[in-house]
Amino acid sequence: MKENLSKKPTNFPYLRLLNYKKLHLKWKNYWFKISGTWQSCPLTCPIEKPHHRHILWSWLGSFLAIAATAYLSVKTNSPLLMAPFGATSVLIFGVPDSPLAQPRNVIGGNLVAALVSLIVLHLFGSSPWTMGMAVATAIGMMQLTGTVHPPSGAVALVVMMTKAPWQFLLTPALEGSIILVLCAVVFNNLAQERTYPKHWL
Repeated sequence: MKENLSKKPTNFPYLRLLNYKKLHLKWKNYWFKISGTWQSCPLTCPIEKPHHRHILWSWLGSFLAIAATAYLSVKTNSPLLMAPFGATSVLIFGVPDSPLAQPRNVIGGNLVAALVSLIVLHLFGSSPWTMGMAVATAIGMMQLTGTVHPPSGAVALVVMMTKAPWQFLLTPALEGSIILVLCAVVFNNLAQERTYPKHWL
C-alpha cells in the first residue's frame, strides 16, 4: 500500500511578497530622507554669512598665499603650485577652524593622496578604473591616518591625469603644502579673532 505523501505548499508567493514589502519599505525610507531634507530647507536654506572682516581676511590671506607660492615657483623654477591648492586656500583661509584645514590634514592629506596615486599609477597605469581606484584608496588611507583633506582627492586625480613622476611627492605635494600652511600660520594669527592652527598633530 502506497502512502499518499502530501505535498507541502510552496512559500514562493509569500517570499516574493515579503521581498517586495522590504524593497518598498527601503524605497520609502530612502525617499523620506531626500524629501524630508527638501521640505525642511527647500531652495533658499538660510546660510549664516561671515562678517565682512572675515571675508576680507580670507580674500587677502588666500591672495598672498597663492601669489607667494606662484612667485616662489617661478623664482626657483620648480612646480610648487597645483590646482587643488586653490581648494586648500578656501579651507585654510575661509574656514581656518575646520578640522579639515589643520596642518596635519593639509600636509598629511596631500602627501597620502600623492603617494597612493603614484603607487597606483606606476603599478597599473592611468585609465578610468585606476583613476577611481586612486581617489577611493586615497580617501580610505586619509580616513585611516586621520588626515582627511577634501582637496587631496583632486591631488590624486592630478597625479593620474598628468602621469606625474615620483618627484611629484616632494614638489609640489610636500613643499607646496608646507608653504601654504606657513602662510596661513603667519597671516591668520594677525587677525585678532583668528587662531591658526587649532592643533598641529
